[in-house]
Amino acid sequence: MYTGVIVLKIHRMTATFGKLQNRTLELKDGLNIIEAPNETGKSTWCAFLLAMLYGINSRERDKAGFIADKNRYAPWSGAAMSGRLDCRVGADELSLTRTTRRQTAPMGDFQALYAGTGDSFPGLTGQNCGEALLGVSREVYERSAFIRQSGMTITQDAGLERRIAALITSGEEDTSYTEAADALKKQLNRRRHNKTGQIPTLEGELLDIRRQLSELDALEAQLQSARHQSEALSLREHELMAELSLHDRWEAAREQQALSEAEAAAAQAEQTAEDLRRRIQEDRIPENETIGRLRGALVNLETTRKSVNKARSERDEAVKVLLRAEAAVNETPFTGLTPEQAEKSPLDLDPKPRFPLWAFLLAILCGAGLGAVLWFALKNPLLAVVAGCALFGVVALAAGLSTSKKQSSWEALAAEARQRRNEELSAYTALYRANQEARAEADRRSATAEALYNTLSSNEQAILLEIRRFAPDAFDSSTADSLLRGCAVRRQELTKAEAAAREARMRLDLMTQKAPAPTGGSAPPEPPARSREAITAELAAVQADLSAARSAADRLAGQLHAIGDPVVLRSEAARLEEEIAALEGEYAAIRLAMDTLEGANTTLQNRFSPELGRRAAEIFSVLTDGKYSGVVLDRAFHLSAEQAGDSVYRPSALLSAGAADQLYLAVRLAICDLVLPGEDRAPIVLDDALASFDNDRCAAALRWLKEEGKRRQILLFTCHNREAAFFAGDEEVSVQRLTADV
Repeated sequence: MYTGVIVLKIHRMTATFGKLQNRTLELKDGLNIIEAPNETGKSTWCAFLLAMLYGINSRERDKAGFIADKNRYAPWSGAAMSGRLDCRVGADELSLTRTTRRQTAPMGDFQALYAGTGDSFPGLTGQNCGEALLGVSREVYERSAFIRQSGMTITQDAGLERRIAALITSGEEDTSYTEAADALKKQLNRRRHNKTGQIPTLEGELLDIRRQLSELDALEAQLQSARHQSEALSLREHELMAELSLHDRWEAAREQQALSEAEAAAAQAEQTAEDLRRRIQEDRIPENETIGRLRGALVNLETTRKSVNKARSERDEAVKVLLRAEAAVNETPFTGLTPEQAEKSPLDLDPKPRFPLWAFLLAILCGAGLGAVLWFALKNPLLAVVAGCALFGVVALAAGLSTSKKQSSWEALAAEARQRRNEELSAYTALYRANQEARAEADRRSATAEALYNTLSSNEQAILLEIRRFAPDAFDSSTADSLLRGCAVRRQELTKAEAAAREARMRLDLMTQKAPAPTGGSAPPEPPARSREAITAELAAVQADLSAARSAADRLAGQLHAIGDPVVLRSEAARLEEEIAALEGEYAAIRLAMDTLEGANTTLQNRFSPELGRRAAEIFSVLTDGKYSGVVLDRAFHLSAEQAGDSVYRPSALLSAGAADQLYLAVRLAICDLVLPGEDRAPIVLDDALASFDNDRCAAALRWLKEEGKRRQILLFTCHNREAAFFAGDEEVSVQRLTADV
């Protein structure tokens, strides 16, 4: 690895990175002003410089509101991400290149070559490049010399802490208060954190064991009590069972007597049934099934008889209806005719009036007579003809009107006669059809009544013939039914007797089965003093209590076994107490170490903060033209500023946005002086860091940056032209303008 004096000077950068497609940026020593409008790649050039020095984190993933650099700066053209950085390191001119061979490792292939010979530069790799050339890690560099407008504030970082601690103390960079405090706090929390940690866990286990030991003592006492109760209840159980034994002997004697009585009753019942069965066989009484069938047949005969009577009544009613229908038909003028014949019979009407011939002759005579009279009287032939024709027309018209009136009257009478005839025909048709239906119904009813009567007669004779085989006096239905009822009664008596005999036998068999075996002892002369029910109830209660006591004893024994051996539990409790005591000692030691570390950190802070605050105050005073004279900050970089002539420090949150940016820039530049001092002067990169400065404070900042540029290379990217205008004609400052095409 290169170990000489490191002074990094960047000559040019060539990038295929994001929107930059094989673009080149030339740089010089000192202050470089790179002016470019928005969206021409200023921030992309800054990100490219970081990528060339420290590489791309390929394991970084996109998250909500955040895009990983490997995706954010993927070339827009679709080409592979790559870049080249030409620089001077100490006295050597180097060319650093990064290319992409695998898509999953953008810019993962690194080379460091001597510019003149192309030989590899020893000890420089893609992983240690930035830290080797700048002397600090990426985190420290981004929190000191790499300044963005959107990231002016300073955040705490373990690497920055180690760097500051190294400057203040021995120069070792392997110590960080935050890391050490976090490690101690983790160890402290591991032992006790609120209700969690090793100590609370062990205390919980110890409390559980002590609770188990307490439960063991209580359960042992309960077990002894349950066993004593079981012994007492067992003794009482034996006493009650002996008392029940007396009852058993007494009841056995009673059951033997009852068994003898049952044997006699069973024999008597069986003899009665046998006598009834014999007499029934002698009298040829049929079975119940035959009796039931014959009685059912007699019932059906009565039902049929009622049906015959009903059919005859319906027949008589149908005959009456037929007679009334025939009478109604005979009263009509169409008697003896069918409806078709009645419809074809002629209608009796007077002849239709016609125009009378005599009226025509009369008209001719009247007209001729009037014409002749006028001919001879007036000697005017024309008048005679006209008058004669007129009289003929009048007479003929009068005769025609009279005839027309008579014809109208005749047609009205004829229409009325036809209407009346049609109504009579409709009524006759209905009566005729009703007569036909009544005749058919009467015939059907007569046939039904006759058929039912024939069925009744044949069935009754067949039933009576069958009944007379065992009851010779059955010559009619009522006598046969009475005899059948008598047979049924005798069969029922036999059935009851047989059932009584079976029940007596079953009772005897049951009593024989349940009869107790001889006890070998004599029955007591008197029944026991207490009833069996009272003894049994007490015995059941005692047995239930005994079962509960034994179950309780078994349960308690099981619980004792489940909890464990008390010797083992006491030994475990002693072990836990020792572990808790040891952890409590460790906890106290770690707490003391944290307090000691806090004191040491306070001491370091008191040594570092004044120096950093003094240097930041000097720069802040320059940037604000002397308005502010003091700056203070704590280890977490919480800033406050003091105005000249004012003894009150105001937090940065109370300053204007521009003043706050100037304060943070002053602290950043002071950190560069303190963290990157001496020969390790890493380049300062500012990305629109002066955008919120007014013109006067921007001019003050530019003057300071120019002076600082004599000691280190500075890259100031800006979207304004005031910086370039400020250094117009100044050959010590490099000014270049970028466009979207350059």
